[in-house]
Amino acid sequence: MTTTPAFPFSSKLVDLGDGEALSVTDVGSGPTVVFAHGTPTWSYEWRHLLRALEPRFRCIAVDHLGFGRSARPSHADYSPEAHARRFSKVLEVLGVGSHHLVVHDFGGPIALDGALAHPERVASVTLFNTFAWPFTGDPASRRRARLAGTSLFRWAYGALNLSFVISRSAWGDRKTVTDETWPPYLSVFPDAASRRLVLWALAKSLLGSTAFFESLWARRERLASTPMHVVWGMKDSAFPPSALVKLREAWPHASVHELAAAGHWPHEEQPEVCARSLLQFLDGLTSP
Repeated sequence: MTTTPAFPFSSKLVDLGDGEALSVTDVGSGPTVVFAHGTPTWSYEWRHLLRALEPRFRCIAVDHLGFGRSARPSHADYSPEAHARRFSKVLEVLGVGSHHLVVHDFGGPIALDGALAHPERVASVTLFNTFAWPFTGDPASRRRARLAGTSLFRWAYGALNLSFVISRSAWGDRKTVTDETWPPYLSVFPDAASRRLVLWALAKSLLGSTAFFESLWARRERLASTPMHVVWGMKDSAFPPSALVKLREAWPHASVHELAAAGHWPHEEQPEVCARSLLQFLDGLTSP
């Protein structure tokens, strides 16, 4: 079991074989809530929500391969579809049945793949600034996706730590950044090799994994009767309000909580508000 002062929750490694071991934080008791982080983060991004939910819910937060406390084998596939297979496998190994799913950023497509495959296992879905569609729908998105997969971006991800430059630029109100915000993320990727292996793999997937993203969008109606909640930072430059419009198109039954001053990281920027919003949504589903 592992803990750190910044993330005071115990974690354990779930061995999936071939050097692929994922770190899992499993705390609390009650109805199960499963968290899927994005990039370039790890389960640390859920710390505020874990603290808020732990007294009443069993909270499971998984670090994707190469992120956080998970292993980082050099031979592994770090595409979102590979992460999705591993995410589903971990839940299977842990024996997770019906659960509430909470996702952010790339955690959306990674975790939604399994949810769309087995919607009967998902009691609800909460979405924080994420996506579930290909980036080929309009010329601007296609150009950005194509650029992310170039050798120039590969170099910049390694040499300039571009993933974190982009992440910081997508913050809403810089006044909400604290001394504890970025160091636990930055320390996980201390060199160019790790950033290119894990982080750039997701950047190039914006175009390279188009078929995977198309499969998510094609299956979206499988969650048409699943309770859904959206918490959206409206100042997100990475996933602007037009992405929220797309989510509303996909799941018009979802309740939506817009945060005007937050950016890409609403649960980091306004943790108390996000915790209340999530708890209110879950209480409406789990209260007798």
